Amino acid sequence: MFAARIQAGVARVVRNRQLPVEPTINLILRPTRRQPLLSCRFVSTSPTQDPPRPSFLRRAASFLAASFAFTLLGTAMAAAPAIPTVSELLNPPTDEETLTMFSPETEHQREVEAFIQNHALTRELRAKPEFSEARPHLKIPPAYRSYNLTGGTLMGPGRLVVPPLIFAEEGGKSLVSISYLGDELCGHPGIVHGGLLATILDEGLARCCFAALPHKIGMTANLNINYRAPAPAGSYVVLRATTTKVEGRKAWVEGRIETLVGEGEKPLVLAEATALFVMPRQAAMMANVYPTT
Repeated sequence: MFAARIQAGVARVVRNRQLPVEPTINLILRPTRRQPLLSCRFVSTSPTQDPPRPSFLRRAASFLAASFAFTLLGTAMAAAPAIPTVSELLNPPTDEETLTMFSPETEHQREVEAFIQNHALTRELRAKPEFSEARPHLKIPPAYRSYNLTGGTLMGPGRLVVPPLIFAEEGGKSLVSISYLGDELCGHPGIVHGGLLATILDEGLARCCFAALPHKIGMTANLNINYRAPAPAGSYVVLRATTTKVEGRKAWVEGRIETLVGEGEKPLVLAEATALFVMPRQAAMMANVYPTT
């Protein structure tokens, strides 16, 4: 009777404490003074040895695989916003499409745009089939324009008020560009900075000869400018350029900036320039990455 109570009590303790073992209890009752009345022995049926850990090489390979996966995911997420810009660079709008991409936002822009679109020179050039009309600056993706001087930084009210309207003769023979120079482009009050005229000449003469070069791209090797008269701010100007010679990767161009005048009036020449442009040896790759015409 006493042994049964002891056995039940031990079982209850084990059960209440939820020990992870299944004890086998041997109760030995011996009426001797040397031997205790109760002897308990717990035998565990659970494994006593921890499972083997993966080898160092396996753990290192798993870590590298996880790192590569997270790096690839992070790169993809970071590059996602740039995908549309890259697509626009590789697939720029056509010349015809650029003519409908500009929408004047201010009353002054609307006045300037209407004046250029309806000027006698514009109508004259549109009537010549050898000339194509475009606004090349609008081929630059919007996200990239802030990194472009004449197509972004200098474009807008008070500066280059509207994107220049450009007529290019086929084969890179000649070019005519009509622009309006605002009153925030001055070097002296009321006078357009000579550096801006140099920039317009550099860009315009280069664009003129692009079509005459094998891969339609060239870098300025030499530019000589002679300033003839101050350029008044808030005025319309015309850039005229002609490709005079092409030899392999080299093209020579001459041109000038003059005031835009009405029919029968003589324009005032503001600056004249001659330039040499050289097509880079890696031009084929550059033309695929960034269109220039």
